[in-house]
Amino acid sequence: MSAYVVLQQMGVIVILVAIGIYLYKKNVVDNLVSRKISVIVMDICNPALILASIFSGHLSASHKDLIEAGILGVAFYFGLVIIGALLPLVLKVEKDNRRFYNLMCVYTNVGFIGIPVARAILPEKAILYVIVCNVMYSLLFYTHGITVLSSGKEKMNLRKVLSPGTVMAVLSLVVCWFDYDPPQLIKSSVSYIGNSTVFLSMMLLGISIARSDIAKGFREMRIWAYIAIRMILLPVLMFFILRAIRCDDVTILGLCLMAAMPVGNLPLIQSEKMGEDTELLSKAITVTTMVSMVTITVLMILFTGILDK
Repeated sequence: MSAYVVLQQMGVIVILVAIGIYLYKKNVVDNLVSRKISVIVMDICNPALILASIFSGHLSASHKDLIEAGILGVAFYFGLVIIGALLPLVLKVEKDNRRFYNLMCVYTNVGFIGIPVARAILPEKAILYVIVCNVMYSLLFYTHGITVLSSGKEKMNLRKVLSPGTVMAVLSLVVCWFDYDPPQLIKSSVSYIGNSTVFLSMMLLGISIARSDIAKGFREMRIWAYIAIRMILLPVLMFFILRAIRCDDVTILGLCLMAAMPVGNLPLIQSEKMGEDTELLSKAITVTTMVSMVTITVLMILFTGILDK
């Protein structure tokens, strides 16, 4: 994959995000509509996109590839949990906000943004690492994430682990493992649903940016320090570590892309349910999401250029 392809595909994503901003500014889509579309994307379109990648026939993954993806995914999130505990101390975050920075480190947007972006700019095999990261995300958030956010007061909610996205991700791995070929009716239906994901998710991203107080978030210096360490330095370190252990190019690009994702929405949603002050998370999501359009593009071009030599 050439740097030109990455730049071209990220350019397409920027255009789709701009459409979302335009639709919100023109009151074509309001907050209520965007929330309802978000549910459709998260519970139907994103899972369908994952499954469609498996059904496409372009994903050739052996049992060894699947096991390797699982091991690397577990190691990746184990490392994120450690970084999440340490980074707030490094940034000298106030005690009350340390748990938020902890969650920001571990729970990035590997689903809502990660899935369509990976599908747009990376080879089919990279979807394996996206699937594994989404499974790990769900398993951890409703166990580790809830515990961190509530400072140990809230009980783990194992039932919520079985979200449509998690179930479909696990099902995709099972389908891939057994190399199941479904009827054409099923494949076509899943494909049509999944193909709408990129546009809808990027449109919603644009809507989210349009309704945010961008200037306020950009003045938060600790968020910029977070971006430098978590969204730039970590993917770069991962790139050289994965190269050193002789992972193939798609594995390297897939995991590094997941490491470069902006802050996810789930910590914010859960914090609102618990009556927490969500101003910090809201600012972090807005700023990191906007900046990620640049950082992801630059990092993927850089990594691709090195790998192509």
